[in-house]
Amino acid sequence: MDITRDPERPSVEGPEDYFTGDVRIDPLFEPDADARTAAANVTFEPGARTNWHTHPIGQQLIVTSGCGYVQREGGPVEEIRAGDVVWFPADEKHWHGAQPGKAMTHVAVQEEEDGDAVTWLEAVSDDQYPGGE
Repeated sequence: MDITRDPERPSVEGPEDYFTGDVRIDPLFEPDADARTAAANVTFEPGARTNWHTHPIGQQLIVTSGCGYVQREGGPVEEIRAGDVVWFPADEKHWHGAQPGKAMTHVAVQEEEDGDAVTWLEAVSDDQYPGGE
């Protein structure tokens, strides 16, 4: 058994290369020698969002507070709220983030394949984002 205490996992800002707006990432756990799953609490301030991206084995989102949006390439923008669970299959291009007037937090769970858990792509434009300018 291994217990990692919360203070051992400091919060980090979402890098501008991968996010628009203010995003805080609170790591929960990383893969180790016997597992390939990682998870983090991710908090998006109003209007903040990820870039388009994919995951080699897929990604599960568990919305824990607030209201947000998700979209897969070619699909409509979908509203998500606390209690919703979203699954993106392997290699499905997508983005997620908060609504313009409300912050949103979710737990993001994904697995690594050959040491990679995500491929970051282009930013979601203001025209693609509901309520954007």
